[in-house]
Amino acid sequence: MLTTLGLDSTSEAVYRAMLAHPQDGVTALSERLRRPEDEIRRSLDTLSELALLRPSGERAGALRAVSPDIGMEILMARQQAELAAQQLRIEASRAAAAQLIAEYADLRPATSHPGVEQLVGIDQIRDRLARIGRELREEVMTFAPEGAQKPEHIESARPLNQDLLDRGVRMRTIYLDSVRNSPHTVEYVNWLTERGGQVRTVPTLPTRMIIADRSTAVIPVSSDDTAAGAVVLTGQGTITVLCALFESVWAGAQPLGEGSAPSELGLSAQESAIIRLLAEGHTDDAIAKRLGVSPRTARRLATDLMERLGARSRFEAGVRAVQSGWLPSTR
Repeated sequence: MLTTLGLDSTSEAVYRAMLAHPQDGVTALSERLRRPEDEIRRSLDTLSELALLRPSGERAGALRAVSPDIGMEILMARQQAELAAQQLRIEASRAAAAQLIAEYADLRPATSHPGVEQLVGIDQIRDRLARIGRELREEVMTFAPEGAQKPEHIESARPLNQDLLDRGVRMRTIYLDSVRNSPHTVEYVNWLTERGGQVRTVPTLPTRMIIADRSTAVIPVSSDDTAAGAVVLTGQGTITVLCALFESVWAGAQPLGEGSAPSELGLSAQESAIIRLLAEGHTDDAIAKRLGVSPRTARRLATDLMERLGARSRFEAGVRAVQSGWLPSTR
């Protein structure tokens, strides 16, 4: 039962036995639990490292189990620390992957690299995407950072997506949280999920991206004008990084039918994203684009957060956000 808190089954059994029978030593525990003594000793070492055992004040050289309320608090605090460290590693991976995307996005049509195909103009992009769609066999993973989808785009996508799903292609798409406020987009997503597609949402996405069969990726040259040009990437190392980026974002995304719970500080995922973007110096227009909302909405959300922080400027908001624990300190 405590394996979810990082305790293996043998160590949990030893901990429970020591709570129930505090006088037991290694031999008695071995007999009671029917486990070899060396296994009992390893579990005692594990419990000691986790601070679930402490020296007994009554018996010299003996150990006693800490009370369950303290023990569970220790285990949960340790797990929270591990989760925080894992989140930092994920963010670092995202940053590295985003940097890789940016480097490829800076390529010019005349540039030639193995595993990189340049597409110039919307016609080339559409033709290449159509060919990729015809060749799809197993899975397509998509970042869709445009926010609410236009009705005409939805109608043109329906038959293409229906064909992929009928062929047994697994479809996973990540939209922005803001699409939840678009009835026609929500209706389309529900249509898609009813037919086997999988959809989740996040507050922000780094760029538009399509990965086909974990072998080919398409990303725009410019996020500001996705029709201007794109690059098709097929290098194994690049694809591995982009797939890892997708999986990390997917793991933290919310299914459309589920609302994301506020953080311990009372911030929604979207509000946390806005605080981060404000601290990075983004304008209202840039924040609006990243969130897939109107500049007016972005300005209202940013103003509300600044009022909650009691800040009169964005610089002061960044300082107060760190002081309030809304942002990690850079020190």
